[in-house]
Amino acid sequence: MRSRAQLLRLATAGSVDDGKSTLIGRLLYDSKAIFTDQLASIERAGRARGGDQLDLALLTDGLRAEREQGITIDVAYRYFATPRRRFVIADTPGHLQYTRNMVTGASTADLALILVDARKGLLEQSRRHAFLASLLGIGHLVVCVNKMDLVDWSAERFDRIREDFERFAMKLRVADVTLVPMSALHGDNVVFRGAQMPWYDGPPLLRHLEQVHIAAGRNLIDARLPVQYVARHGEFRGYAGTVAGGVFRPGDDVVVLPSGVGSTVEAIHAPGGREAAYAFARQAVTVRLADELDVRRGDLICKVGNRPEVGRDLDAMVCWLSDRGTLTAGSRLLVQHSTQQARATVHGLRYRIDVTTLHRDETAESLSLNEIGRISLHTQTPLAYDTYERNRTTGSFILIDESTGDTVAAGMILRPAEAAPTVVRHRATVTRSHRATLGGTVWLTGLSASGKSTIAAELERSLIDAGRPAYLLDGDNIRLGLNADLGFSAEDRAENVRRVGEVARLFADSGAVAIVALISPYRADRDRVRAKHDEAGLPFLEVFVDTPIEVCESRDPKGLYERARKGEIPGFTGISAPYESPRRPDLVLRPDDGDVRTLAARIRTLLD
Repeated sequence: MRSRAQLLRLATAGSVDDGKSTLIGRLLYDSKAIFTDQLASIERAGRARGGDQLDLALLTDGLRAEREQGITIDVAYRYFATPRRRFVIADTPGHLQYTRNMVTGASTADLALILVDARKGLLEQSRRHAFLASLLGIGHLVVCVNKMDLVDWSAERFDRIREDFERFAMKLRVADVTLVPMSALHGDNVVFRGAQMPWYDGPPLLRHLEQVHIAAGRNLIDARLPVQYVARHGEFRGYAGTVAGGVFRPGDDVVVLPSGVGSTVEAIHAPGGREAAYAFARQAVTVRLADELDVRRGDLICKVGNRPEVGRDLDAMVCWLSDRGTLTAGSRLLVQHSTQQARATVHGLRYRIDVTTLHRDETAESLSLNEIGRISLHTQTPLAYDTYERNRTTGSFILIDESTGDTVAAGMILRPAEAAPTVVRHRATVTRSHRATLGGTVWLTGLSASGKSTIAAELERSLIDAGRPAYLLDGDNIRLGLNADLGFSAEDRAENVRRVGEVARLFADSGAVAIVALISPYRADRDRVRAKHDEAGLPFLEVFVDTPIEVCESRDPKGLYERARKGEIPGFTGISAPYESPRRPDLVLRPDDGDVRTLAARIRTLLD
């Protein structure tokens, strides 16, 4: 019997007519995963449509409307296996109006296949699906550059598409991206290598799928069991559900949320009633506790020392799935989170994302069909949840129109949101005019190992020696304390910059010079800090330490670039994540401008 770890869940996506269904048909056909009657059926269907070549797309285009139109509308699931691995494939639609179906098919996937027509290159819908895959936490992307036979198997064409996608992927949160040139129609580089592209030295698609490592994407740390059903049989009382994360064992001390009542796992029952030594993620089990507790559907069982967040205010990313109505601030909906349902109100729409450029529209007032945005959500009853990045099950939800019962949005929890305002700024009686010195902020931005921290430390020393109050806020030091709870996603990077900016503003307002040495890769984040200083009437100097990446790599004091090149550090600025240099910095410093003292002196001159 094969182990659970050998199962790989795939989702296909791409623009219309890029060949998704044909690719899946080719995988099934060449791997001998088609029954004789299935083959005979598609041969008859192909002849009925007047074709003289086997149409492998008919293996997945199961709906009559799909066969008549030659497109995929619904999500079609197919299963096949090789001696090395089992596969479940979700063939998702390419049309814009069926983006919601793509979200459904990709929500449980470990890997996404993004198809690109070699003739057309990277289209808006291809970018949309790649972004959605990233947003849904799929850690592995394979870009299948299909129909290479229609561009004369051109290596130059493939390289151009690869460069376009890699440039776009720098903005995505995906650790593993692979590109494979192929022809699904003829079978080249799908299951077997083709003779037409000798310039491609990578494996064919199926071999890559057999070898890709996915176990690291599963959360085996945070034990979570959403209670779906309370089982009672005579004296027996157990709590049934599917484990959403971590591992449970008899004897574990657990707590039931949101009530917070504790107990101990007495026994774990697998399907059929047999007792099990443990239960892990994706297993359906019934847990018996040592104590008689008031546990009901929607509650969550977790370990005492590892609890999720419990609250009513969520900060989330949502994809609006309804063609009737829009999402706006004030919208009242039902939220279905794991096994719990609660009424909810949208407190605000923070921004809408342009999925083509990934730019944020902070002036947006609504989300319509297939649009994605970040919202603040308030629920009537508390939810026990994790962030989506930590746990895709306890970090996701759907929104339901209470009047129709329709699912109108799918959401991913980013972090707890701020509750309704209860804090009012207190006006100080001491102003800047009362202080002995006037402060400001010097913000040094640049790549890792560009020299920011070294220059900043010298600037701090020289200011202190001159009797001027100054304090260095170094990026690494801040992450060891104030921002130790933040990761390196685009959202967490933005929050990191926001917090440091607020601290710097307080130092500047006190009369000190706040010296910030922070990569701060996104221009918009730095601009927001400047705007906050402008509002307070505080000087803000943006200093761009413009050190070429090859020089940064040659220094590499922490060995980070080498690890990033090996794929060990996903989302590393300059390698797998973008760096947006300032458009109009107050000062630009380059390595050949002088030694550290000279560079620090240039900043002091500007500051004075």
